[in-house]
Amino acid sequence: MSLLNLSIATTDYDHFRDIRSGVVKPEGIDLNWLNLGHHECFARFTANREFDLAELSFAKFATQVTRADSDIIGLPVICSRLFRFSSFYVNKKSKIRTVEDLAGKKIGSPEWAHSAAVYMRGWMHNEMGVKLTDVHWYQAGANSAGREEKVEISLPEGVRLTRVADKSLSQLLAAGEIDCAIIARPPTCFLEGHPDVTRLFPNYQEMEEEYFQRTRVWPIMHIIAMKKSILENHPWVARNLFNAFLESKRRSIERLLDPAVSRYPLPWLATYARKMRDMFDNDPFPYGIEENRPTWEQMALYTHQQGIAHRQFKPEEIFPAGIMTKVII
Repeated sequence: MSLLNLSIATTDYDHFRDIRSGVVKPEGIDLNWLNLGHHECFARFTANREFDLAELSFAKFATQVTRADSDIIGLPVICSRLFRFSSFYVNKKSKIRTVEDLAGKKIGSPEWAHSAAVYMRGWMHNEMGVKLTDVHWYQAGANSAGREEKVEISLPEGVRLTRVADKSLSQLLAAGEIDCAIIARPPTCFLEGHPDVTRLFPNYQEMEEEYFQRTRVWPIMHIIAMKKSILENHPWVARNLFNAFLESKRRSIERLLDPAVSRYPLPWLATYARKMRDMFDNDPFPYGIEENRPTWEQMALYTHQQGIAHRQFKPEEIFPAGIMTKVII
């Protein structure tokens, strides 16, 4: 039987290394793999569906998969996941000491459908009493001006969002034109040591560990999206891809846990990796539906509340049925 040729675009992740290099092969499939920056993956797949499969922001995926005529479906394969209490940067002159102090302030993010900001806005709104309508929200590029929203959004009633085309969040924060930025990577002003810019939560790791133990939510930033037409024509594809991604990830974690084979030149990395394995119930980077159900369900709620998803989805609706088949060996 000839192999099914599929194109895929992702960033260069170690947990994809063995499937990308062909050491692990998905049964019946030949992958044409493009290593691109994640913003390029998002933009090209969202605008033109240039690839059969692509890394996609979970927030942007939520918009597209909940359209009435959606032409994509997801694989519960996680490209990127990070806790995000480290993502709050504030201007000291705004005298913000706690999350409650953000009420009435100006807060920026690179896009409204920006997964890191979605999680933290949802946390503020649902757990900390700082409602979406309590904040004046701003949207601008992180460190460069001109970034635009990539998907359609429908802001909830009463939410204020100002888009700034000629300045970056880093510039706005350093100048005190916004009080806080929720941003995936540290802004330039912070990295360059601007005296007025600091993290709101310097103890973010402690907060994130407590948050996971309490909620079992391990925030997902990017997943793999796939054209639905592929699954309609070849229903076996999803499970075969998922199996290969699982094996590639298993090998990546095995490398991290063994200092003799890790390709990362850092001391004590394997010790830290074993600590993370134990903290996360023997799998520090789980794929799958049930393994991540609290996280899928939380993002479904948050994206719907924030006018990003067209409806509040269930995990079973956004992934292929074949992924849910239990395979007993």
